[in-house]
Amino acid sequence: QVQLVESGGGLVQAGGSLRLSCAASGLTFSSYTMGWFRQAPGKEREFVAANRWSGGIRAYADSVKGRFTISRDNAKNTAYLQMNTLKPEDTAVYYCAARFGELTGRETEYVYWGQGTQVTVSS
Repeated sequence: QVQLVESGGGLVQAGGSLRLSCAASGLTFSSYTMGWFRQAPGKEREFVAANRWSGGIRAYADSVKGRFTISRDNAKNTAYLQMNTLKPEDTAVYYCAARFGELTGRETEYVYWGQGTQVTVSS
């Protein structure tokens, strides 16, 4: 079975940094577009960033541009989300997702999902 496992979440102070990892198994990782989404309490899940299989084409939500960086290591079957200058409004459960196709920010286009990792940013 395909499995995506996020890690790296935690509690940080505003202005701090975290790097999330998403380890994939059960799929040919290099053939998949990877995406990151987040969901805060009382809010809908929203797109954060996505990375095409080549790693050279990326997309970001306006709220994280300049602060977050998505990357991937196909040899390790792992996707990353480097989060810098974190703000309290970044607090959410972060999910990684995969799809066999073109880069997109539409969550309905992603077939495989991880269980999520909690990121909490204190004021």
